[in-house]
Amino acid sequence: MRRETAGTVWPSARPPAAPDRFVWDLASVAELPVVRAELRHHLSAPGLADLRDRLVLALDEMASNALRHGGDGVRACVRSLGDAWLIEVRDGAPGTPPAPAVDRDPSEGGLGLYLIAELAIDHGWYVTAGSKHVWAVLAS
Repeated sequence: MRRETAGTVWPSARPPAAPDRFVWDLASVAELPVVRAELRHHLSAPGLADLRDRLVLALDEMASNALRHGGDGVRACVRSLGDAWLIEVRDGAPGTPPAPAVDRDPSEGGLGLYLIAELAIDHGWYVTAGSKHVWAVLAS
C-alpha cells in the first residue's frame, strides 16, 4: 500500500454535497456487525458485490476509528453521488485530525486510513460545531 496516498494527515476539505441515504448513530464497536449487515442488505442487487464490499470495508474502518479514538457523538452516513458513494463519519474529537500510522509494524494495526485512501477517489476531513467529520468518496 502506498503511504503517500494518505499522507501523514488527511487533507482538510469538505466533501461533495449529497442527501443522507443511510445513517447510523453509534455508541460502540459492538454495533458494527449490524451496520455492515444493513449496508450489505441495502446494496444486495446483482452486480454490486465489488462496490458493496468496498463500501462495507471503508465504512467499518472509518466508524471503528471514530468509536475507538473520536469520543462520543459518532454518526456514520452513506450517500449516493450518482456515479460514486460518499461515506462520512462524525465524532466528538474535533481537535484530533485523522492520522495514518507512520513507521508502525502492520501487525500493530493503524493501516485503515491508508486502505481507505487507496479505495477512495477523494477523501478528507473537516470540523463543524465541535465535531470532526472524516469522509471518503468511492467510485460505483
